[in-house]
Amino acid sequence: MCLAIPGKIVNKFETDGVQMGKIDFDGITKNICLAYVPDIKIGEYALVHVGFAIEKLDEKTALETLQIFREMGVLEEELGATTEVEGVQNEISARVS
Repeated sequence: MCLAIPGKIVNKFETDGVQMGKIDFDGITKNICLAYVPDIKIGEYALVHVGFAIEKLDEKTALETLQIFREMGVLEEELGATTEVEGVQNEISARVS
C-alpha cells in the first residue's frame, strides 16, 4: 500500500537550494521536500506522499486522518519507522535477549 500521510511541519530548512522540512507524523519524524507547498508555515499540516509534501491540509482534517490511520495500524508500515520511544524499547529488548 502507498498512502499519502498528513504530517505537521515542525521545522523548515534548505538543502542544495531545495525547500525541505522536518515533519511530525504522529510521533514519527521525517525530512520531507516542501517544493510543491512553498508557502506552508511551521505548525501547519501537509499531505505527504513518497517524500514530498503535495498539499496543505487544515488541522481538523489532518488529525482525523491520522486517527483513522492509527486505528488501521498503517502509520509505521507506511513510514517504515517506529516512534522514538518504540525504537528505544526495541533496542533495549534486543540487548536483553
